[in-house]
Amino acid sequence: MYDTSRCFLLITVLYIGLLSQHPKSSSEAIFSFWLSCSKRAFSSVSDFKGREVRPPLEKANKEGNAGGEREKGDIMTIKPAVRIADRKLIVKDRIILTGVPDNVIQNSGSDSGPVEGVFLGAVFDEENCHHVVPLGTLQDVRFMACFRFKLWWMAQKMGDKGSEIPFETQFLLFETKDGSRLESDSGNEENQIVYTVFLPLIEGSFRACLQGNERDELELCLESGDCYTKASSFTHSVFIHAGTDPFAAIHNAIRAVKLHLKTFRLRHEKKLPSIVDYFGWCTWDAFYQDVTHEGVEAGLASLAAGGTAPKFVIIDDGWQSVGGDPGEEKPLLRLTGIKENAKFQNKDDPTTGIKSIVNIAKEKYGLKYVYVWHAITGYWGGVRPGQYGSLMKYPMLSKGVIEYEPALKNDPLAVQGLGLMNPKEVYRFYNELHSYLASTGIDGVKVDEQCILETLGGGLGGRVELTRQYHQALDASVAQNFPDNGCIACMSHNTDALYCSKQTAVMRASDDFFPRDPVSHTIHIAAVAYNSIFLGEIMQPDWDMFHSVHPAAEYHASARAISGGPVYVSDEPGKHNFELLKKLVLPDGSVLRACLPGRPTCDCLFCDPARDGVSLLKIWNMNKYTGVLGVYNCQGAAYNLVEKKNTFHATVSESITGYIRGRDVHLISEASTDSAEWTGDCAVYCQRSGRLIILPFNVSMPVSLKVLEHDIFTVTPVKVLAPGFSFAPIGLIDMFNSGGAIEGLKYEVKGGAKLSELEDGDEGTGPGVKRVENRSNELVGVVHVEVKGCGRFGAYSSAKPIRCLLGSKEVEFGYDSSSGLVTLELAHLPEGSQRVHLIEVEL
Repeated sequence: MYDTSRCFLLITVLYIGLLSQHPKSSSEAIFSFWLSCSKRAFSSVSDFKGREVRPPLEKANKEGNAGGEREKGDIMTIKPAVRIADRKLIVKDRIILTGVPDNVIQNSGSDSGPVEGVFLGAVFDEENCHHVVPLGTLQDVRFMACFRFKLWWMAQKMGDKGSEIPFETQFLLFETKDGSRLESDSGNEENQIVYTVFLPLIEGSFRACLQGNERDELELCLESGDCYTKASSFTHSVFIHAGTDPFAAIHNAIRAVKLHLKTFRLRHEKKLPSIVDYFGWCTWDAFYQDVTHEGVEAGLASLAAGGTAPKFVIIDDGWQSVGGDPGEEKPLLRLTGIKENAKFQNKDDPTTGIKSIVNIAKEKYGLKYVYVWHAITGYWGGVRPGQYGSLMKYPMLSKGVIEYEPALKNDPLAVQGLGLMNPKEVYRFYNELHSYLASTGIDGVKVDEQCILETLGGGLGGRVELTRQYHQALDASVAQNFPDNGCIACMSHNTDALYCSKQTAVMRASDDFFPRDPVSHTIHIAAVAYNSIFLGEIMQPDWDMFHSVHPAAEYHASARAISGGPVYVSDEPGKHNFELLKKLVLPDGSVLRACLPGRPTCDCLFCDPARDGVSLLKIWNMNKYTGVLGVYNCQGAAYNLVEKKNTFHATVSESITGYIRGRDVHLISEASTDSAEWTGDCAVYCQRSGRLIILPFNVSMPVSLKVLEHDIFTVTPVKVLAPGFSFAPIGLIDMFNSGGAIEGLKYEVKGGAKLSELEDGDEGTGPGVKRVENRSNELVGVVHVEVKGCGRFGAYSSAKPIRCLLGSKEVEFGYDSSSGLVTLELAHLPEGSQRVHLIEVEL
């Protein structure tokens, strides 16, 4: 396989060379060639297979200019896909914004590589630390926005009017019908949709966001967070990119921004910490700040006793040495030292400190990784003044944040202040803290409260500059002390932090799991899925801990299984649902992790599955040889923009019916071993009912769910080995993400299988088709499957197999002739040096 980075470089050099040698009239064709070569699998599963697979690409417009035929002799005018003309923002010949002000300027995205996009900026009469400018009036679109409803966290909002775009919007996706005639694969209307991505950026010391106003205008808001940091001219504050594949458009837009800013890296360019492949436990909801040495051991022992021993633990808030300011009635706690508090002192040997529980976790309970929590400023109230150059700072909140969280104006931080370390001293703090932790055997940190930095930049160059300095120091210290890149970012959903993240690879995807708040659970699942559309390009979203004993336990657990991120619980010791946990965790503590961040399906991008009363949320992800589709009823609760909190609302009906298709898994063709020959048919296994069906391409299946109900479907491309003989592996069918168990797949077609000699396979057509056995005893083919883990293995076969082998030994198997489900038992984990079970199915 070619190295992707080298291929990309060679193609780009070729592109530049062709441009230099050909007239401008040829540049459109050359550009199309570059795009077709360089559009890497934007979120591709192919790397996991060790093979290159092209994603679905945009089709070239064969009609030339949409305005009419070009007469002979005319010089072809190449129009950028995104441009401002006649005070209109035009995307692929479709008007998105009208009345663009004269002080809004555009700059080509070509300096970020040959990408179809444009940067917008604005020029103002006076320098200031805060500017707002309308970009134009929104026209004929639907949108999905990721906006900050809290200082720390984003959520989703859908609509079709400019006035509905929330304050603090950091990611905006529009859906429009294209004015030009685009070539499509099937000719249906869906292929005429164009997706336009708006990304407000960091420019100099200013951070941008978007918002709507009552005139249906889209506004650009720019602020430095420091009254001494001012500017009047901006050239690259928003990047806009468009395409006919939403996920490719988003990936290409963020890649272009990365090339422009040069301050962050994409998810696939970072090292994922190893905890993502194992089951874990976090102490937070089990103990909150009352966590102790004894409590940690009790939790580990309790989970191990039930057969789901965790392989990592996060010791959350409650282990550090903290204290309040003298004289305060309810003092805000600040960090007083880098070592653990008395609760983590070993009574028999006080000198060992937190190292004692780390040793117990690893040596007695077999954990691989131990993480601890700390705030990015040390603790919630910062560091006690005088240490590491710490001085008292009082948060200055942006107008957008105050709009949604007015109570923050009276927060203890606003009254008592935060002990902020001097940015020049913060690396020394992180390095001393992390090196001490590493010396005790700790492998990583969960770094919380990150967005607080944006409020503390006054007199320090502003929010962007302060955030950059802290994150550079944090990255350097993590790299120095935690070689597995052991860092989880939390409370960190501002673009100040996102666009300076070069190393941190895992980020919490939404507000917390709140076990005692019944309004929060459907909201949580919707938020993590939609936020992952944006966040998942930069980091691996972490969908948070959950309780295995809870009314919404299975709802949460199944979502974590298809998230692509870490899977961990926060159960109290002795309160576990082991039957549920064993749908997530293998006996060795590993999990069947999907390859990509879980995201909503294309047809859910602009629906509102929390508010509209009619939509189910569908979430797709990929395994190496299968896809997975989660369906959730998230209706009945949402963030209320008027009441400034999550609230219940009435639902239209008790149950909602939606539809699933094989191609809802956006990259399902990549799961095929031979996508060129694949017919589009999929085997679909329903985890809840155990039902297996075959869905032909473009055929849908109804799914009905009540609020807080869900279902998980494993989706596998069907391989036709010979007429009447088809096969599709499913995986470990008692696990939520069944297909994640399949590590290898190869089909071997035997030459002796001639159609005229076959006496079996499918008889008849349509609903009356019958499956019969291969009575000829002549091999049609052999399917080789590599499977990790243990449990019931399942697959679809249109004909009953002649025999199944596990390793070299023939084993018993079950076959349901009505559905084609083949099952066999993998009684234990692979033994010895074997990493996987080797299964052969003879047809």
